[in-house]
Amino acid sequence: MRSMVSSANPKGIAAIVGVGPKLGRSIARKFAHEGYTVAILSRDLGRLSRFADEIAREEKAQVFAIRIDCSDPRSVREAFEGVLSLGFVEVLIYNAYQPCSWLPTSFTDIRIDSFEKSLAVSSVGAFLCSQQVIPGMVERGKGTILFTGCSASLHGIAGFSDLCCGKFALRALSQCLAREFQPLGVHIAHVIIDGIVGPPRGPSSSQRTLMGEQQQQQSIGGEGVMDPDSLAQTYWHLHVQDRTAWTQEIDLRPSNSIPRFC
Repeated sequence: MRSMVSSANPKGIAAIVGVGPKLGRSIARKFAHEGYTVAILSRDLGRLSRFADEIAREEKAQVFAIRIDCSDPRSVREAFEGVLSLGFVEVLIYNAYQPCSWLPTSFTDIRIDSFEKSLAVSSVGAFLCSQQVIPGMVERGKGTILFTGCSASLHGIAGFSDLCCGKFALRALSQCLAREFQPLGVHIAHVIIDGIVGPPRGPSSSQRTLMGEQQQQQSIGGEGVMDPDSLAQTYWHLHVQDRTAWTQEIDLRPSNSIPRFC
């Protein structure tokens, strides 16, 4: 983390776990734009620090980069000691995932360590991070936790047992926490991303290096390319929803994609 200066922001802290160059960065930028002090977390601290500097400069906001390995309970605990030192975590967005091949893998060829790693990052990490922030949210009677899922959260897909099992468990965790803590004022929702997330369409020059990735037109769960800045708007909308009409699950896909699993 670049510094440990406590935030005086009355809005509290928005902690985004799993920040890469696409969706995580767009979500961080959106919450910074809306006036939140933002903590961004991932394994690659060097890249994360560059994102923090970029967002802080563009949005004139406080952004802190903190390394985390979501599969390691000790790393999660130490990372959130840093996050919580900044102030009350009002928003937790769990966007971490274990990278997998775009091509299906025969079940008998999936290594046990790969399977366990996917479970650890997709679901155990979400469990550990949630345990760090829920007590403070319950104490204040407010807070938002959003989990990023995908079409593999809904139905098993041949050749992707490791991904599906981790994402199934994440969805179950979201539902369990919603039933336990929403009556106490904590909004918990699961966001299903049904498609490829491309680079932002915004003007930032640092984002243009990702344009080649828009050539990918197919994914496990949907077709077409999704704009992460547009997706980030939905995460913000979920956070500011009136508590008389909270969404617990939402699925998002590009207009040219036919839903496969709904």
